Amino acid sequence: MGGLDDVRGELVDLWGRLAPLWGVTPAAGRVFGWLLASSDAIDADGLCEGLGMSRGAVSMACRELADWGLVHGERPPGTRRVSYRPVTDLERAARSIVATRKRREWDPMLQHLQEWIPRLKGERSAEAKVLRERLSDLEGLVRTLDGLALKLLEGGIVPKLGLKLLVSQAKRKGSAPGGK
Repeated sequence: MGGLDDVRGELVDLWGRLAPLWGVTPAAGRVFGWLLASSDAIDADGLCEGLGMSRGAVSMACRELADWGLVHGERPPGTRRVSYRPVTDLERAARSIVATRKRREWDPMLQHLQEWIPRLKGERSAEAKVLRERLSDLEGLVRTLDGLALKLLEGGIVPKLGLKLLVSQAKRKGSAPGGK
């Protein structure tokens, strides 16, 4: 079994494979994994060198991660270089992911559904009726998810405690022998 370099490499590869599941490119996932495995902020040159990625790919990945609220850039005094640091507060990272997915996916979906369903009400065919019912069911599901997302993002005692409980459970399970 390897040490730091092997674990860092495996973490980077894992984040690269999993990134599309939460809506980002594999390159952004690899950059995030590298930043998570680093104790200090890293500039684009350091990311290029460590990951073997092009400067353009690293820049795009960092912009993408910043848009998700998962990294922030720092400009050390007296330099033009920007160094990147990951968000390591799990609660903050979860809220950023939910807010971004809501903005990019659920909000546009609801907007379209609210437009399409009324347009189908004038249609009398069986096919239009089936589609209208399916879209109404989909709207109900998306509204439920959207409501849960809003509760999480608004904070308040119940959602805050729920998220804090999830984060504390994750930390506790991660520190237990064998990660269990």
